[in-house]
Order: sequence, then structure tokens, then C-alpha cells
Amino acid sequence: MSFSEWVNCNLGEIASFKTGKLNSNAAETNGIYPFFTCPPETFSINSFAFDCEAVILAGNNANGVFSLKYHNGKFNAYQRTYVITTKPLIADVKFIYYQLDLQLNRLKNVSHGTATKYLTLPLLNEIKIILPPLPTQRRIAEILSALDDKIELNRQTNATLEAIAQAIFKEWFVDFDFPGATGELVESELGMIPKGWKVGRMGDFGDIVCGKTPSKTNENFFGGNIPFIKIPDMHNSVFIVETSDTLTLEGGLSQKNKFLPPNSIIVSCIATIGLVSLTAERSQTNQQINAIIPKKDFLTHYIYFTARNIKEQLMELGSGGSATLNVNTSSFSNIKCVIPSEYVLSNFNFLVKPLFEGILANQQEMLTIAKCRDEFLPKLMNGEIDV
Repeated sequence: MSFSEWVNCNLGEIASFKTGKLNSNAAETNGIYPFFTCPPETFSINSFAFDCEAVILAGNNANGVFSLKYHNGKFNAYQRTYVITTKPLIADVKFIYYQLDLQLNRLKNVSHGTATKYLTLPLLNEIKIILPPLPTQRRIAEILSALDDKIELNRQTNATLEAIAQAIFKEWFVDFDFPGATGELVESELGMIPKGWKVGRMGDFGDIVCGKTPSKTNENFFGGNIPFIKIPDMHNSVFIVETSDTLTLEGGLSQKNKFLPPNSIIVSCIATIGLVSLTAERSQTNQQINAIIPKKDFLTHYIYFTARNIKEQLMELGSGGSATLNVNTSSFSNIKCVIPSEYVLSNFNFLVKPLFEGILANQQEMLTIAKCRDEFLPKLMNGEIDV
């Protein structure tokens, strides 16, 4: 069937809409069912209200970035989250998920509200859908799902690799059960630590660099190949392999003392505090991020986990009477931490470095696959690619 014979219809003609009944704070730790709310994260809960194949669409968002998800099975939902099912003999649920994915930018533009953007039922009913025959819908969904499944597999693999590294860190540097440990502990200002270790500051690990945004009045500074990292780029990312903004070489050289080499540890220190990531390549950050350039390569992964473990301390430092949380470079540099012996740190690095190399390779592959998916999506949806 040629594309000219595909059917144009409104989403309301082929789909039904329900909303959840729960408040957004109904999530439960380690719940057995997914709990969908408006943020991109999926939470958990111990009760379900739905048991079906559905598209879940956030009904509101401050910035008009509406979270979109697919699920098949038992789940629950927030009261401002739309649960979309289809007429099974006409429309494939997963195909409709990808159709809506293609239209998220448009939904942002047509949504209502000022401080908070929201989607109304009449607006959803009138979303235009181009519908091929059901077998073609399923084939398109299968192609796109295969790419998404590979991305998800890599994401799960990375979670496992990081969890293994985290477990080794805890065993060695929290429980002090590391190879060669004698069990002999000494008192320190941070509590009991193994003999031969010491208490130091974050600044002892290497150079501390606070990022900066180049002048935005110079149009030649942005849009190049140098990653320019901001806090939104750090969410759920061990390594930063993609950024929403980039700098040109001219832009980077305008503040050349802000360059970070690969495997620098970056920590968010303003507003959203305590996110920790690693640079994958030569990069710069904005002023909301403090970075540590390790003075020795084997320190990288120990610093990474140490920085992740001081979030509460960062929050306390950042509160300081200001309406916006802010940990300045001096305060960050002076955070006290345990510095193990170089022998133990070198051995830890030897064990976990391959795990982090695997994480980076998987993230880079995920990025490549995601770009292919985003390229194929509109072409599959307009019949440009024959399936």
C-alpha cells in the first residue's frame, strides 16, 4: 500500500483517554508496579489501577516538555497523566506511541498555560495521525522498538556495571575490607580510618575548576564541536557524551583556563546540587558546575564515588541563607574527605577502570543508536521508507 493510501484521522477517532487518580507523592520505595507521573522518571508503587497496553503522556510540565512512555501490563498513574489506549483492530498502541513522539515539539507549542504548560482533552482528541494498515503499523513499531530495546539494554548493562563498581568502593572504602587490610584503624576527624590513610580536602585530589559561560553576544563562540556542559546534561549520565550546547574553538579559547580533559569529575553546585558525572572528551562547563581535574589518573574513579557520597554535605554548604542553593569553589575545594594510600587507590583503579570503559562504550553506542532512531522516525512515519 503506497503512502498516498494511508489514512488521515484525529487521535480521538482511534483512541480512548483516561487519567490516573493518585497524587504525585503516592510513589512508594521499591514498589512492585510502575507509577507514572509527569516528570521523565518512572517511580514505583504497590497498587495498580491499570492492566493494559497503553501510551502514558504527561498532562503538564513547567517547560512544556511532556514525558511520553509506553507500557504493557499493570501500572498506576498520577491524576494529571493521560493513559491512552487504542481500538485494537485499527491502531497499534506502540505505533501511536511513536506517532506522538514525533509530535512532542508541536504539543509544546500548542499547549495551554503560562507558568505551567498543560494539555487538554480537546487538544489531544484533535492530534492528527497518519495511519497505514495495521500490519504496516506493527512493522514500523517493531523496527523502532528494536532500536529502543538496544538502548534500554545498554542502559541496564551500565546500571549493573556502575553498581559493581559502587559495591567495590563500599567494600574497600566504607567497610575497609580491601586487599592487604590489617584491620588496624586509627582515629581521625572523620572517624576511624585505616592506619596509613589520612584526611584531606577535595582540592588535594587535583585542580578545582569552576565553569563559566562565554559571552553570548559573540555569535562565533557557540555551535562548534566542543561540549559545553550544563546541569541538565548531567542527569542520569555517568559520562557526558552529548550536550545541548557546544562551543567553537574560538569560544573555548576565550576562556582557555576552563578546559577540562577527559575523565575530569564534574559536580553540580548551584540550584540542583550533587549530580556527578565524568567528561568523555575535552570540554567546558558553565558556572553552575565545579570540576576536579585529577592530578593522577588512578584517582578518577575514587573521586567520582567520593563526590557522589557527599551530596548531603553539599546541600548543607549550599543552603547558607540564600534562596538558591550554591556551593562556591572555595567551599567545594575545602570539603574534607578520606585519602587512602596510593597503593590501595591504584588497585581500586585497576579493578574498576574496565567497568567505566564499558559504561562509556555503551553510552557512545546508545547515542549512535538514538541518532539513527531519530533519523528513521519521521521517514518511517511519512512512508519515505518502505517496510
